[in-house]
Amino acid sequence: MAEPMRYSFVFATSAIVTLLAGLVVRHVAIRFGGVVLPRPDRWHQKPTPTFGGVAVLVGLLAGLLLQVNSLLPAAPVVATGAVLFAIGLYDDLWPLSAIAKMVNSLAVAAFFVFSLSIFNTSPAQAALSLVAIVWFGGLDNAVNLLDNMDGLAAGVTAIAALGLAVTFQTELGAPLTIVLIALAGALAGFLFWNRQPARLFMGNCGSLAIGGLLAGCSTIAVVRAGTGKAATAAALILMVPIFDTAFVVLLRRLAGRSTTRGNIDHTSHRLVSAGFSDRNAVVVLYFLGAAGAATGFLLHTRGIATWPLAAGVGVAVLILGLYLARVPAYNGQDFRALENALFAPLLSDLTFRWHAAEVLLDLVLITICYYSAYRIRFEGQALTEFLATFAVSLPVVLGCKLAALYTSGLYSRVWSTFGFHDLSTVLRGVATGSILSVVAAGWLYWHEFDRFSRSVFIIDAVLLTGAIIATRLSFRIIARVAARNSPKRRRVMIYGAGVRGQLLVREMLANPAWEQDPVAFLDDDLTKRARRILGVPVRGSLDDLGDVLGALAVDDVLLSSPSIDASVEAKVRDICGAREVRVRRLYLEIR
Repeated sequence: MAEPMRYSFVFATSAIVTLLAGLVVRHVAIRFGGVVLPRPDRWHQKPTPTFGGVAVLVGLLAGLLLQVNSLLPAAPVVATGAVLFAIGLYDDLWPLSAIAKMVNSLAVAAFFVFSLSIFNTSPAQAALSLVAIVWFGGLDNAVNLLDNMDGLAAGVTAIAALGLAVTFQTELGAPLTIVLIALAGALAGFLFWNRQPARLFMGNCGSLAIGGLLAGCSTIAVVRAGTGKAATAAALILMVPIFDTAFVVLLRRLAGRSTTRGNIDHTSHRLVSAGFSDRNAVVVLYFLGAAGAATGFLLHTRGIATWPLAAGVGVAVLILGLYLARVPAYNGQDFRALENALFAPLLSDLTFRWHAAEVLLDLVLITICYYSAYRIRFEGQALTEFLATFAVSLPVVLGCKLAALYTSGLYSRVWSTFGFHDLSTVLRGVATGSILSVVAAGWLYWHEFDRFSRSVFIIDAVLLTGAIIATRLSFRIIARVAARNSPKRRRVMIYGAGVRGQLLVREMLANPAWEQDPVAFLDDDLTKRARRILGVPVRGSLDDLGDVLGALAVDDVLLSSPSIDASVEAKVRDICGAREVRVRRLYLEIR
């Protein structure tokens, strides 16, 4: 059987068996009281049966049994997953502390690394053994922590399993690739029960076993590849659980809270607090996992050419983390301990007054864009020759461009209000930095200035302009996307497309916290009909009000113009009242 057909058969078998097994597990769990009750530190709001990890294990084994004759090399990974399943099952029945779970994971990791017999006795190899154990234990617990919202852990780990299987197929070999394919299939089948609203939880028996399988396969893949590139690729593929755990641990420490006690402060929860629905928050993290898997694959298969892409993904994740760190949790007391710490004034100066984080981000952006310009301009032997120029001139370019960005006033701009009015500042800073870089390179390397390419500086300026604008607009973009996807957002139609109506639209678009989505204008001026004003369509006049309310599922109607008299307002209220649509009127006054 051809490999693609073989893998597809394993995937489908595991998915179908898990789906059917989930029905049995759910019935048994309800009958014997295996139900997780709602708690203040948990996200779910109704009693939900658990032990779904049993269904995942059954589906996984069903897929593996189809290839049992060729799976001996995968025995250490499968056995490790089985041991962690047993530990998780015990934890589901008689809860263990977070420390106990961590110790158990590290102990299993130690025996797993020992069973591989891939390290010799040199000090360097012993250090690598320690790194492998910490990686294994940390990733296993990261997957366990990720299981905090319906469908999240199952979907993200399914994407990661497929990403590891495709990216490291050569290093893993057929047996371990089949394990990952079967695991992805089992998780896909389990999502039928676990997607929002969940009818079955996987439990610790599922999350610990899944984490162990992913950790075992990724450890073997990285060790066999033996490169930093492979390690980075694996980290990108597993980016979501790693990022979520690091994010939660850091913010809990800053807030003076226990890092081992569960709470509703994960990335998924903060996305919901920012305005996303539960389902859309999970989809965002699915997308992040898929982007990490694709980037990891390209990095491992295409090599050094994709390092800028990997760095760009890292910057995007960092920006998302910075944005979510601003979203309130713990009833708004996120950084109570930090504010009372002795070093708080120093951190405040570095972070807010001097914008240290912003400067460091630009340092990374300048490097990525300058390197990418060389990759775009040259290829083959010419690229190899000119990259030497890149390495020599990078410090000069960094100094010139950072100085130019600072003097342009870029660091006095606020990200949350960054807009078109700030564009001139960016263009001035980038243009000045590029000119200074050319002048400095010409002065310092005048005897070999022919090694520099003018087109590289032009490409670099274009890339850096786009990168700075994208990063500065990121907070507004995230806020707007969250607001548009918020289940609390109300669909608003504005009667009157004049100056006041446009003022309302601008404010709604600029202030996502209003949770108002302008979906249409109505206006009695026939010249405005079928036009779009500020991106909002004019859908007719008063005579069309009833049809538009139904077609667009409008929640509110706002009367924006003072020229709308009492008789028209009464008619609007009668039509809207019959459809239970709220009517409000804009008043402008100066007191």
